[in-house]
Amino acid sequence: MAKLFTGTVVSTKMQKTIVVMVERKFRHPTYRKVIVRRKKYKVHSENPNVSQGDVVTIRETRPISKDKRFTLFEKEGKKEAVVIKEEKSSKS
Repeated sequence: MAKLFTGTVVSTKMQKTIVVMVERKFRHPTYRKVIVRRKKYKVHSENPNVSQGDVVTIRETRPISKDKRFTLFEKEGKKEAVVIKEEKSSKS
C-alpha cells in the first residue's frame, strides 16, 4: 500500500516538479506537549495547473529521480489564510 500525505505546495519553479511541505503533529511521549514537524518532499507533477499555496495529496511511487519519490495524487484547493483584525482604540 502506497503512503498518502496531504501538504501545501511551497514551490513550483522546477519543470514537472513541485515542492510540498507536509506538517504532522504528535504528542511528546513524556511531556505530553504537542510537537509540530514539517518536511518538504519533491513531487513529480505533469499538470502545470498547481500553484503555490494549494493543498494537495501526494502518493508514494517508484524512484523517479535522485530526490523524487512521490507523485501528485489530487489537488484539494487553496489553503485559507486566517486574518486577524486588530481594533484601533481611540483615546479621548
